[in-house]
Amino acid sequence: MKSGIHPDYHEINVIMADGTEYKTKSCYGEPGATLRLDVDPKTHPAWTGVQRILDTGGQVAKFNKRFSGIGNIKK
Repeated sequence: MKSGIHPDYHEINVIMADGTEYKTKSCYGEPGATLRLDVDPKTHPAWTGVQRILDTGGQVAKFNKRFSGIGNIKK
């Protein structure tokens, strides 16, 4: 490895969305810096499998209203 071209790899504190903390090594910030996560594997739907319910009824009604006249033949 060449010296002087690689970033400083040091220990930082990571605080998860639920408040739990752990230490890891990273190139982020200065030694001892704190990284706060807004979304983490314990809260994100991709990992938990719990999806947020969307207002699809309102979106469908808006679509139907907007494109209701397309395809109708007026005589």
